[in-house]
Amino acid sequence: MKITNVEALYLRLPEIQARTDSSQDALIVKVTTDAGIVGWGEVDSCPHVIKAIIEAPVSHTLVTGLRSLLIGEDPLEIERLRHKMYQGTLYYGREGAVIHAMAGIDLALWDIKGKALGQPVYKLLGGGFRDELRVYASNMFQFTAEATAERARIAVEQGYTAVKFGWEPFGRDPKQDCAYLDAIRQTVGDEVDIMLDVGLIWDAKTTLQRARLFEPYNLYWIEEPLPPGDLIGYGKVAEGTPTRIAAGEEDCTVDGFTRLMDIGKIDVAQVDLTRCGLTQAMKIAALAQQRGIPVINHNFTTDINVAASLHFLASVPNAFIMEYCVEPSEISRSLAKNPIKIIDGHADVPQEPGLGVEPNEEIIEKYLVK
Repeated sequence: MKITNVEALYLRLPEIQARTDSSQDALIVKVTTDAGIVGWGEVDSCPHVIKAIIEAPVSHTLVTGLRSLLIGEDPLEIERLRHKMYQGTLYYGREGAVIHAMAGIDLALWDIKGKALGQPVYKLLGGGFRDELRVYASNMFQFTAEATAERARIAVEQGYTAVKFGWEPFGRDPKQDCAYLDAIRQTVGDEVDIMLDVGLIWDAKTTLQRARLFEPYNLYWIEEPLPPGDLIGYGKVAEGTPTRIAAGEEDCTVDGFTRLMDIGKIDVAQVDLTRCGLTQAMKIAALAQQRGIPVINHNFTTDINVAASLHFLASVPNAFIMEYCVEPSEISRSLAKNPIKIIDGHADVPQEPGLGVEPNEEIIEKYLVK
């Protein structure tokens, strides 16, 4: 079996709001083989940049687009192909968008491998630690406390036992922040877990001040309060508050997560499969386990990410909950022909060969940027 094509498909809603909401568009990766098996992946990054990285022609040995590196290769040799992609992009890669693009292809290759061998991906990863995951409803903060609390009410009504809210307009005024958290906690009660995603806007001292201020709300974790490069600050915060500190979605390499765990001393490592890929994610999870750190996923895009996250979280012993984006975008909600079902706040790990999710070609055609 050989790879015959690698495509980067950019989907976009007709109107994009100026919000930190990655559910408004999507970059889908399609890998085709001469055996008729198609693998699907996804990248949560800058779509036009990723498309260029995949489609760029050969420049020279160390500057090559990813598609050029993969045509004619055996898709089952995933570790070797990752090495080939890494070596072929050394001059302009090694971090960031190139690794993101590799991650989307990596997911598609695992999808192909599972389909070719007739096995769900988690079994090929050596998994089976769990067959379902507790799920938390992940939301953007709305622009009033009342509207945000209504989102929380709907989530609990739908069976979720944990909710997360993040990004603007939160974090700029402590009184307003407490008004939001008051509204959420009063709505969901004491038994539902609340996670807080700050959105990279505080320094270490501000985070410690806010963590003390927020103690009455019994937050399950505070996520990404600092810029991702402030590893020293993360270390001060993690050691200075009893509230868990979560981070990692801004990192995409084993080295990046190692620094975040060892210098930043985070309590929860958040791995986005569409930025790291399954091959790297398994290595990151193993390093986290050695340090006694649980791993979870980051996901604010489509069911391809959801399915990949379920396979990953089923395959490592130190996972415990899954992020699920509940924003109403039709791209995130309707891309899959067979969407992952969330029932009573839990999701089953797919048992079909491959990732277990197939895109709806009508949705791709409707939102494809040509």
